[in-house]
Amino acid sequence: MTATITWTVKAFSELNVSEVYAMWKLRQDVFVVEQTCPYPDIDGTDEDWFHLLGWEGDQLVAYARLMWVNDEARIGRVVVAQSARGRSLGREVMQQAMKFIHATHANSSIVLSAQTYLLDFYQSLGFVSTSDTYLEDDIPHQEMEYKP
Repeated sequence: MTATITWTVKAFSELNVSEVYAMWKLRQDVFVVEQTCPYPDIDGTDEDWFHLLGWEGDQLVAYARLMWVNDEARIGRVVVAQSARGRSLGREVMQQAMKFIHATHANSSIVLSAQTYLLDFYQSLGFVSTSDTYLEDDIPHQEMEYKP
């Protein structure tokens, strides 16, 4: 039986030390270690983002960060813990992010930078590619957009 995921969205200043540690550890485990991509995940902008955290008990299993610039929302650092994959949590974290964005900024378009192997996944959520493929930290990406 799958445990329930508890979702919270917090500004960086609302996160406690344990939450920040869990967030950075999950991102590092996946984006730096698992993807063998040594890049500065702690990029100095976390204070500018809202943080969507998906907890299963005391384990952070899914995460994304959200930001608004004018009438446009951005979703970044979408990640699911390796131990929690295969349960559609990627779709759930994206649906939670989109739900929060539209509840707080109903008419915002949403943009993200997608790793190209995930283009079909993001397209299934209504995103369309808006750029050619480019390298970000030596990983192929495309900009994508969702319009409400």
